[in-house]
Amino acid sequence: MSRFRFALPLLATILLTAFPEAAHADDSPASPVFLHSNWRLESSCKLTAKAEAISLPSFDDSKWHPALVPGTVVGSLVADKTLPDPNYGENLKSFPGGFNDNKRQAANLDMPADSPFRCSHWFRTEFAAPAAFANRAMWLHFLGINYRANIWLNGKQIANRSDVAGAYRAYEFSIGDLLHREGKNALAVEIFAPEKNDLGLTWVDWNPTPPDKDTGMWREVFLTSSGDVTLRHPFANAKLDSAYKSAALTLSAELRNTTDHAVKATFVADAADMHLSQPIELAPKESKIIRFSPDQFPQLKLANPHLWWPYQVGEPYLYTAKFRVEISEATSDSASVSFGIREVTSELTETGGRLFKVNGKRVLIRGAAWTSDMLLSWDSKKADADLAYVKDMGLNTIRLEGNKPDRDEFFDKADKLGLLVMTGWICCDAWEHWNKWTPETKKIAAASMVDQGSRLRNHPSVFVWLYGSDGPPPAEIENMYLDILKNLEWPNPTISSASETPTKVTGKSGVKMTGPYEYVPPVYWFADTKAGGAWSYNTETSPGPAIPPKESLAKFIPKEH
Repeated sequence: MSRFRFALPLLATILLTAFPEAAHADDSPASPVFLHSNWRLESSCKLTAKAEAISLPSFDDSKWHPALVPGTVVGSLVADKTLPDPNYGENLKSFPGGFNDNKRQAANLDMPADSPFRCSHWFRTEFAAPAAFANRAMWLHFLGINYRANIWLNGKQIANRSDVAGAYRAYEFSIGDLLHREGKNALAVEIFAPEKNDLGLTWVDWNPTPPDKDTGMWREVFLTSSGDVTLRHPFANAKLDSAYKSAALTLSAELRNTTDHAVKATFVADAADMHLSQPIELAPKESKIIRFSPDQFPQLKLANPHLWWPYQVGEPYLYTAKFRVEISEATSDSASVSFGIREVTSELTETGGRLFKVNGKRVLIRGAAWTSDMLLSWDSKKADADLAYVKDMGLNTIRLEGNKPDRDEFFDKADKLGLLVMTGWICCDAWEHWNKWTPETKKIAAASMVDQGSRLRNHPSVFVWLYGSDGPPPAEIENMYLDILKNLEWPNPTISSASETPTKVTGKSGVKMTGPYEYVPPVYWFADTKAGGAWSYNTETSPGPAIPPKESLAKFIPKEH
């Protein structure tokens, strides 16, 4: 994994929100119920049963493997000890279907002909309908499936592999008509691994690629309920004045009438000691973004608000906004998000370097690359320790190398700690092979940008989006990304890539990725006026290999070595 040193300043914008998945669970009927327990896993090549039968509560999966959700196929097989620990010795080389080509990126290869992971894999669980959801519409959510899936519930297919395609997309399905309100429900998901030209979740050179290419439901799966009107994508967007002494706060959410008749309702928001409400009317099946704007509600013009700052500059202060939609004084749907009031701006210096400011103050970006666990396992306590190391090293920024934006909990932690997060699309694979994109590829890329932008705009820690990674996309794709972010009211700067290659759309990037990737004496950073870190904004470099401490070596290297 390469290391990144960010030699320049940074800034922030305002905002926050989250998807209902980020709403804090409570006793409200609108709170999510996570389906992360009692999953089973099996290869389709070992099954003769039809999908209809597999997705019925009567199906016997007792001989299947226990499955991790969120998680991957190989992660599940390691957890139940079918496969050994891939982090010990050379165990990973013993995995069937492994990528042993040391000259080419596994992301750009088809799976070996004899790989068992060329077969689709079934994930299956059973659950009871939550009692709190009685007499309400029911919704099934998937926040990350890698890569394609057929989804079945109680013997009926609710989505196919054409509908569900893309590792960075979120999916929502109405399941009220198929749900058993009494007794058990069976949910079965047949997942297909990404192929070499898919916009998948890949590793390039930041980790070995597991032989299943991390096939699975790698982010949360949950249920929600609602009345006739749903509430999605709550957003708190603040605009600071030039003196950073006042903020104009806009609160919004997407409301959707799920019925075949017009609905009158009340949209309610509570934030910063304010209680706001307005009547709304939605036509049959209509979706509409409803806002509380400062022009409409003058109390949203906040004097001397608490600002969110990177931890080395000030307090990373967070507000909470609570949203709900009421019909006849009953809650139809609700969500809660934390947000920070801040502004990030970006500009080119006289020497052409990218400068970031937060709330008008220059911030020297000192960051490092961060990548997920190879099998995408999540440990909240480990994340706390890793984030603490970032601060202990005097760093203020994390670059999500390969953009594996994990669950919202990661970003929530960064928000609270005052750490900045740089993210963007992945490099060196299908995400940058634009000449091979099909109309479907473009559709998946656009949908991925919508889903990731919708959730990440909510976090004050996220200060920039690199939509081209190691190189800028062609003008058509660059404009597509920029249009989507504009429609999402993306509050932060964007950069065409981590390299210095200019584009005809946005001009110079103001950044470079010139290395070096080995140790150099400190004077180098000032002596080399082209590649040196003190000149312009260096997104990527490395001090070279670092030998772990003895205690760590003993955990993954056999004694005889």
